[in-house]
Amino acid sequence: MLSLGRISAQDEISIYSNDDQIKLSAVAEIGFLGVLDHKIQFGQNGTYLNYVKEGGQNTLFPVTRLSLELEFKKKNTFVFLYQPLTIKTTALLSEDLIVDNLTYPAGSGVDFLYNFPFYRLSYMRELLSDNEKYSFGIGGTIQIRNATISFESTDGERFRTNTDIGIVPALKIRGRSNFTDRFYGEIEADGIYAPVSYLNGSTNEIVGAILDASVRAGYKIENHVNTFLNVRYLGGGAVGTSSDDSGPGDGYTRNWLHFITVSTGFVYEF
Repeated sequence: MLSLGRISAQDEISIYSNDDQIKLSAVAEIGFLGVLDHKIQFGQNGTYLNYVKEGGQNTLFPVTRLSLELEFKKKNTFVFLYQPLTIKTTALLSEDLIVDNLTYPAGSGVDFLYNFPFYRLSYMRELLSDNEKYSFGIGGTIQIRNATISFESTDGERFRTNTDIGIVPALKIRGRSNFTDRFYGEIEADGIYAPVSYLNGSTNEIVGAILDASVRAGYKIENHVNTFLNVRYLGGGAVGTSSDDSGPGDGYTRNWLHFITVSTGFVYEF
């Protein structure tokens, strides 16, 4: 359902109305991603593949994040976020790999594609709008995943791919503490754990979860420029059988991931 550094940069453009009621921000972030744990299975008789040990996900990967934020009257914040997430690896199999009834024999090479970008629209209500030192917002998120997961033998003889578009609602919180007039810290999280049928009304008996949680330390260089260090946990997954699967497998999927990203960057206000 998710549908978990290299250096990161965040650019923010702020536009205020004359009465200071509206603030518009454009945000860009770039960093690196490490895979703590990632396992996947397609088909009831399929291999429960450990991507880190068997699929080449034991290195660091670049990651970027883009978003727009609209703040209204200091109490309402709307966020539109796009998170590209593509991991391509090649590995030599130490044992047979079965994906949707297709066997990739031990000793053969496989190109793995895990492409799981998502879009996210969020709303938060600020609970401490009159507090100069602390802020805390709570609200909800709608996430749209656009997944493509592929397995191709390096000789081109064997191929399996699974694609999926899905909508997942989640809860969202964000907090900030201004330690001094220059140093500040932030926390942010989007997450939920629930049956898919309960979330979107489908008949699929699938249980899934997402959690995107980050901690940030920032420093205000001057009125319009901040710098920061950000650490993020990105995790989740799903397990169950989809009734919409057209084959060649039986529709069973088990996919759980735990990623971490580290980034550093800047905030610009104009």
